[in-house]
Amino acid sequence: MATRRNGPSNPKDEAPVPTSKPQDKQARLLAEENPGHFSLVRALHLADFITELNGFCGVMSIFSSLRYCIQDTPHNYTNLYWALGFIPLGLFFDFMDGKVARWRKKASLMGQELDSLADLISFGMGPAAAAFALGLRTPVDHLLLTFFVLCGLTRLARFNVTVAMVPKDDTGKSKYFEGTPIPMSLGMVQLMAYWVYKGWTLEHLPLGLWLDGTPFAFHPVVGMFILHGCLMVSKTIHVPKP
Repeated sequence: MATRRNGPSNPKDEAPVPTSKPQDKQARLLAEENPGHFSLVRALHLADFITELNGFCGVMSIFSSLRYCIQDTPHNYTNLYWALGFIPLGLFFDFMDGKVARWRKKASLMGQELDSLADLISFGMGPAAAAFALGLRTPVDHLLLTFFVLCGLTRLARFNVTVAMVPKDDTGKSKYFEGTPIPMSLGMVQLMAYWVYKGWTLEHLPLGLWLDGTPFAFHPVVGMFILHGCLMVSKTIHVPKP
C-alpha cells in the first residue's frame, strides 16, 4: 500500500511531523469557540481533500453494489464493474494524498484519522459490499464478511496507536507493517472482477453453496475474506516497507 498515513512513504508512520504554522492554524481553527462558517473545511489541507476522494470512491463502490442488488437484470454487470472499479481508483487517491502531503510538507492528526476512515470504507466495506452483491448473501456469509470488516477496523486503529513505536530506519521511516495493510484487499477485488467477467455470480459462484437448506449455509469462497482479516490483525507478520 502506498499512502501518506497508512502505507509506504507515509509521513504519519515516519518520524513525528514537527509542529508547523499550517498545523497551528488547523488546530486553532478547530479549537476556537466561534471559528465561523465552514471552519472545518478551511482547516483541511490539500492532501486531506485528496483523502476525501478516496472515501468518495469507497462510498460510490458501495452504492454501485446496492444498485446491482436492486436491478431487475442480474446478468447486466455494469453496476458490479463500477463497484469493483471504484476500489482501485480509491487506491490511486490513497497513494496521491501521500505524494501531495510530502510535496507541500503538510500533515495533520485530523488527516491521519481521515486516511484511516477512508481506507476502511474503500478497502473494507467496499469489497465486502461487492462480495454481497456477487452472491455471498447467506446469514453465515454476512457474519464472516462482518468479521473481515472489523479486522480492518481493528488493524487501522492499532496502526494509529502503535506507529510511533514501530522501529525506524535512518530516515525515520517505519521498517515494516504489523499485519498486512488493508488495501491488499485489492487482490480479492481483482479476483471478483474475474468472476464477473466469467459470469460466476449469484448461484454460479466458484465452489458453490455448502450446507444448502440449513441455517449454516455458506459459500466457501468467503474464506478468502477470513484469511485476509486474520492476516491484517496478526502481530507477528511483519511486511517490509519498500
